[in-house]
Amino acid sequence: MRKELTVGEVARRSGVAVSALHFYERRGLIESHRTSGNQRRYARDVLRRIAVIRVAQEIGVPLARIAAALAALPEARTPTRDDWAKLSTAWRDDLDRRIAQLTKLRDGLSDCIGCGCMSIDRCPLHNPEDRLAGKGPGAHRLQP
Repeated sequence: MRKELTVGEVARRSGVAVSALHFYERRGLIESHRTSGNQRRYARDVLRRIAVIRVAQEIGVPLARIAAALAALPEARTPTRDDWAKLSTAWRDDLDRRIAQLTKLRDGLSDCIGCGCMSIDRCPLHNPEDRLAGKGPGAHRLQP
């Protein structure tokens, strides 16, 4: 079995477009080396890195945080099962916070559009005389 994969093989196996692979590489999330013919070649373990990247993106982790987490691994290695446990635990608090915020928004959606105008007379976030203006712009009671 060949140890290295072409960019097309990585794209097919990972379900990620070639352009996304090039983007990930420019951002330092994955790496390849060039053959004498100047073609990209990837180690097979890049597939696991891409899987970690895709899952993290799916739950809303920004690419900068993903890159920082992967760069913090010893020798920038591909994440092991233990590494994934640590990474996912670190991202869990942020995910829980966003879930709570989305739940609050969903539950109040029929009563408030969250625009900050507070003009609906039955709004549970009513802000008489704009008392919350001192806290700055936005709908403060919708923020976590």
